[in-house]
Amino acid sequence: MTLREILMYNLFEFDKLTIHVYQLVIVAILYLITKLVLFIIKRLLYRRARRHEEALDKGKYHSIYLLIKYFVWIISFSFMLKALGIDVSILLAGSAALFVGLGLGLQQTFNDIVSGIIILFERTIKVNDVVEVDGLVGKVIQINLRTSTIITPDDIEILVPNHRFINENVINWSHNKQATRFDVSVGVAYGSDTEKVKRILTEVAKSHPDILFDKDHDIIVRFTNFGDSSLDFQLKFWSLNSFFIGAIRSDLRFEINRRFNEENVEIPFPQRVVHLKN
Repeated sequence: MTLREILMYNLFEFDKLTIHVYQLVIVAILYLITKLVLFIIKRLLYRRARRHEEALDKGKYHSIYLLIKYFVWIISFSFMLKALGIDVSILLAGSAALFVGLGLGLQQTFNDIVSGIIILFERTIKVNDVVEVDGLVGKVIQINLRTSTIITPDDIEILVPNHRFINENVINWSHNKQATRFDVSVGVAYGSDTEKVKRILTEVAKSHPDILFDKDHDIIVRFTNFGDSSLDFQLKFWSLNSFFIGAIRSDLRFEINRRFNEENVEIPFPQRVVHLKN
């Protein structure tokens, strides 16, 4: 059997569709060319990302690569169908109702993809940003078209649909600056020495290694309220370690409680005064 006869060999026949060996060879070649083109594009983009890391982060280059990848595969797939003798236009026209149904069913998915593109070009969320979404705090480790991956301080990876970053209130702790201001609240009993409370809170904050204290990052103690059962104070401080801020706040509370016990500052229980009529 000659090479021509092998290539023209009829592998499959259904109605008007006939698949020959040479058509599968063309499909395989198109597949390999697509993989090669994507590999070259990925290498070029990532090389550029390393050279211009300050101007454009690696996460954005990765998202650009994903956009190119999907576009290239769509074009390649259409050529593969054409090589097999399948008329793409007829296929699309015959499946119009199906695509309408899929479009309605995948509406949320399309919403996530559009949100991913918005995140990509607006750069409101970037890789390594520490964000808070609906009370969930984590560091962004990957941004894809449909979902983004964040890792929590407990080392748990969570997939977050991109529309949540667009449609919901999101706190980006590291968007503008690396250092972020946080606070810890505490109440002391009525009659306590407020200057002593202020001194203790300030000293506790200064003693913590993850809290900044310089001319640009002041430690502030505010007397916030005369509460029902306590005098309420708020300790405000700056830290670079926003990802583990829960542990820092815990350390501060432990130390505040210890110092209050040492210096006889009382943290009161809630109290109510009841007057009985005769």
